Amino acid sequence: MKKKDVPQDLKYYKGSVIRDLTYAVDDEGKYEPVRSDGWAPKTEALDLFLDTLDDREERDKMELLVPTEFSGYELKINHRHAAHCENGTISSLLRFYGIEMSEPMVFGLASGLFFAHLTFAKMGGLPVTAFRTFPGVLFKRITRLLGIKSVSKRYLSKENAMRKLDQLILEEKIPVGCVVGIYDLPYYPPENRFRFNGHNICIIGKDEENGDYRVLDSNATEKVTISREDLIKVRFAKGAYPLFGQMYWIKSIPKDLPEHLRTDKPDKEFLRPLVLKAIKDTCKNMTSQPKWFPYVGVNGIHYLAQRMRTWEQKEGKRRARILLVQVIRMLEEIGTGGAGFRFVYGAFLQEASERTGIAELNDYSIRITEIGDMWRDFGYKASKVFKRRAGDDLTYNDLADMVEKIGEAERSFFLELQKAVERYMK
Repeated sequence: MKKKDVPQDLKYYKGSVIRDLTYAVDDEGKYEPVRSDGWAPKTEALDLFLDTLDDREERDKMELLVPTEFSGYELKINHRHAAHCENGTISSLLRFYGIEMSEPMVFGLASGLFFAHLTFAKMGGLPVTAFRTFPGVLFKRITRLLGIKSVSKRYLSKENAMRKLDQLILEEKIPVGCVVGIYDLPYYPPENRFRFNGHNICIIGKDEENGDYRVLDSNATEKVTISREDLIKVRFAKGAYPLFGQMYWIKSIPKDLPEHLRTDKPDKEFLRPLVLKAIKDTCKNMTSQPKWFPYVGVNGIHYLAQRMRTWEQKEGKRRARILLVQVIRMLEEIGTGGAGFRFVYGAFLQEASERTGIAELNDYSIRITEIGDMWRDFGYKASKVFKRRAGDDLTYNDLADMVEKIGEAERSFFLELQKAVERYMK
């Protein structure tokens, strides 16, 4: 996607600090993070999804709280807007320890790109379609890769969970990542809150007088605050996949960590093998599944297309619309989505090309960008189908054809990319 094409369809974000961030290329083909005020097809999918819920009365009572001034103890970490919450939180945790690693590099080294269409796993009673690895995997992979000791814990007791958080922030003076539910986050626009227990934030301070906490939320344009009561509520959010106060932090950094990670200077000897292994792992994750296991990788993309062709016949027109809306929400709203993650990976390949000296990786950056554009075009065309406007004659079969084409493009991309990196690993 070109920078000039990044959508700015402001609606629900008006008056809030929440904004989208996407990676787009300039006229010279260089990736840059670009802020977006929203995209109409995503908003329309969310509108339709909200109409299916029975929480209208509860949602009407919600208020949007803008960030307040914070006068408590706060760790010195600059806020950075990010495309994806887990990438952004990990980047913040590493930055506190002097490790400068961009969001795309975190995502790429952790082999974050993936696909899954899980009919047996439900979110809001609907199948889960994921365009990245599952929550929590990125932090485990990147810390293990760098030899960093980390801790991830859950709690049965809310008080124990908050007591440990306070200890880490106020006594040990280190930042803490928390996994929270979005539905009760007070600084999110009410129309953007949904029952999703997989959002990541970074806690960096506390005002002991009023109990407010200082938060780095990668989806926000600035630092935000949250009350103790609200933080408990989102850390122990109700619904599917309960969180039990899940939080994670860095325990120690290796003393012999290369200086390269503390600067933007290339260190091909250290970085090159890590990049090559991470890319190879991503390629295998996308292409190595046997045909009899249809749910993940490129198989999963074709499985989604196959099921999409039968939705109206097997599920009925209304249910088919909701199933399509769910895919668009997962594609564009939940966790950055399919097109967004393909753009992040393109930015990773471009940066990896520059920092390892492997020019060929930039060619693959261009190709994955084109695939991201295909996913974005699918989202746009899908919005025409679920809106059912007069004159639009697109069908579910047309959409399935698009998904099949994307699946073939991704299969070719990852198989060829794997062969390319294996040549450099010899």
